[in-house]
Amino acid sequence: MKRREFMSGLSSVPALLAASGAASAAAQTSGGSTSLFDGKSLDGWTVQHGPQSAFYVRDGAIVVHESSGFPTWLRSARQYENFDFQGEFFIQGWIDSGIYFHAPEHGRNTWVGMQMKIFQQRDEKPRSNSMGSIFPVIEPLKVNVKDKGEWNDFRILMDWPSLRIWINGELIQNLNVESRPELKYRMRRGYLGLASLSYPIRFRNLQIRELPDKENWQVLYDGPADLGKWFVSEGKPQFAALDQVLWADGAGHLATKEKFRDFELRMYVRAVKDHNSGVLFRTSGQGLAGRHYEIQLHNVEESHYPTGSLYYFKRSVYPKIEPEKWFPFHLIVQDRHCMVEINGDTVMEFDELENLDEGNIELQAHRQGYWTEFKQIRVKRL
Repeated sequence: MKRREFMSGLSSVPALLAASGAASAAAQTSGGSTSLFDGKSLDGWTVQHGPQSAFYVRDGAIVVHESSGFPTWLRSARQYENFDFQGEFFIQGWIDSGIYFHAPEHGRNTWVGMQMKIFQQRDEKPRSNSMGSIFPVIEPLKVNVKDKGEWNDFRILMDWPSLRIWINGELIQNLNVESRPELKYRMRRGYLGLASLSYPIRFRNLQIRELPDKENWQVLYDGPADLGKWFVSEGKPQFAALDQVLWADGAGHLATKEKFRDFELRMYVRAVKDHNSGVLFRTSGQGLAGRHYEIQLHNVEESHYPTGSLYYFKRSVYPKIEPEKWFPFHLIVQDRHCMVEINGDTVMEFDELENLDEGNIELQAHRQGYWTEFKQIRVKRL
């Protein structure tokens, strides 16, 4: 199959993000940076997928407890798009950790967002899992870690599509992210985080300077007020706005009032075991009764068309998802091409779409008693 590069079609938003009151530890520092760690507490951070004891503060540093293993991590209170993030980490003995950025609310940080690997080994030939790599896909320019019980300083400058990283004052990554197929479709906005792999690494002097946003997403659903952007296109589905969650059951379709031809669609999906649902695009606004393409949502590994498949046209590689757990769903449609990413993995690509007309995007409820939930539904025209 011939893979075509999709155009990003971005519009600039010339405004700095406002500092959120959610992170009580944050304080303005010189040079327009904001402190993300007060040296005394974990205010402004939350432990994810593990016990509160996984991270603690000692002697002015954030410490990973040795009993804390993957996938436990420490997450920032806020999400960031473009930024200049700086700080220090301490290495003594065997250390394996990382710094997440653009991490998702749900899903695999390293594959949906990105991770800069922290590792104590001084590799002469840099590898994709070396210290300073965009783990585990892009090797650093060099490995210059201090590994004898010393503090190392880092700087991650993300200004999409430019990604530059310095370790101990030396440039070790200098990437145009959109030129790297492994990275160009990663999330461009997300959380900062510190990885835990059961090694007592320490972090201190964490600060960030925010840069202007560049992405422009259109919200399709964030809460009950957004139901006015949709209409029931077929059947008698049960769609309920449960605050930030759009709950679906029964049989039928809910369609956007607005039409789209080339677009990027992101959302989080959660469903009961053996659920059967779908996402339709370029439709005539009539569900399955009219013109449509369907991306299947069906978490049965050996089914004819499992989650991520383009129904009738191409079966997906079964994705890494679990019943009743949220996962990131990402669909890109442009001209004759479509691509589906589930939880950071590309599970289906197809380049022979024949219907090139604009159409509705529709959510499917397929079987009574087998609910599906959607949230943070966003679209970007390409």
